[in-house]
Amino acid sequence: MNKDKYIEIFKKTGALLEGHFVLTSGRHSSSYFQCAKVLQYPQYLSQFSKEIIKELSTELEVDKVISPAVGGIVLGTEVGRLLNKPTIFAERMNGKMSLRRGFKIDKNEKILVVEDVVTTGGSAKEVIDVVHKNHGQVVGVGIIVDRSNGQVKIHEKQKSLVSLKVESFSEDDIPESLKSIPIQKPGSRSLLKWEKRLY
Repeated sequence: MNKDKYIEIFKKTGALLEGHFVLTSGRHSSSYFQCAKVLQYPQYLSQFSKEIIKELSTELEVDKVISPAVGGIVLGTEVGRLLNKPTIFAERMNGKMSLRRGFKIDKNEKILVVEDVVTTGGSAKEVIDVVHKNHGQVVGVGIIVDRSNGQVKIHEKQKSLVSLKVESFSEDDIPESLKSIPIQKPGSRSLLKWEKRLY
């Protein structure tokens, strides 16, 4: 499926939003991919998961699937189900990504990282660090939307279904046209610190 078809699906399901957003990376943008809105539909969740598997798993041996909370959990779970592999997630505790809820990674386990959207790849990189700290092996990274247009390199075996160049800005470089729009923070980290700094 080509990029335009994916974009059409995002728009149809309300997953491609416009406004002023603070991304999980902390950067500001006039657009936001809210993948949860498209992944709520079983046909798209299944379709996207199958595409990620087709892109990656045919050349990889996978023991377990891991995703960052919260955005990657639904996708990662479906990828794991289709692969018939255990699926876990990492989540933030005191601001640091870690394994909780009794999840574990055994030594030398082959781990596939699955994420919905990346801009800087920060969350996915933190998950990779968690895998390494637990002596697992990251064998690949599967992504739905790469907002960096391929500029962010997370892993040598990294595949995204859609690669786009979406303009984003640091906190010190926000254009006036964007500053005039109220901030929305649909991601999983707190907005409070950004509101304090900007106002």
